[in-house]
Amino acid sequence: MAIDQDAIRKHIRGILEALGDDPDREGLKDTPDRVARMYAEVFEGMNYTNEEIAAMFNKTFSENIEMKNDRDMVIVKDIDMFSYCEHHMALMYDMTATVAYIPKNKVIGLSKIARIADMVGKRLQLQERIGSDIAEILQMIVETEDVAVVIEGTHGCMTSRGIKKSSATTKTYTLRGRFKEDKELKSRLVMETTTHSTINPQN
Repeated sequence: MAIDQDAIRKHIRGILEALGDDPDREGLKDTPDRVARMYAEVFEGMNYTNEEIAAMFNKTFSENIEMKNDRDMVIVKDIDMFSYCEHHMALMYDMTATVAYIPKNKVIGLSKIARIADMVGKRLQLQERIGSDIAEILQMIVETEDVAVVIEGTHGCMTSRGIKKSSATTKTYTLRGRFKEDKELKSRLVMETTTHSTINPQN
């Protein structure tokens, strides 16, 4: 379903009026159009299901894959991304994702993992769901259950309103397959994604 930019223009104009401002004044007269075009860009991922995103980036390599053992993992760290919280439509920023998986017969190009993270972020989201969506899409593409996604980010709904804790960050772990069950794999993942503090990942 395509994003309805005409409807966005109409409703942004209504919000400006509800705020008590004049949407026809010089500084605001083009704001509804600018917001509509921005929303079409930053919410692009809402046009696609997880299955469609998987099909979009489903380019894998299957020849000559010989992992040393069944715990060898592929890991892509510190993928920068952003999203918008579905509760307040506030920006989730300074966000990074680390994605790991244990290949079976297929591997995916590393840039595709970053593109998947970008597309999933371009939705009204919860940080927990971002991790689940990335994991689900990657499972579809590389055909392995063994996927982990670690995301850390700052939420505008905590830093600019309400409790206003500007230094607060949120870290989430999405663990699938052996990453959830194998303590050694989980420990390696935590070590890869922990910088200064000790993190206790939740299943």
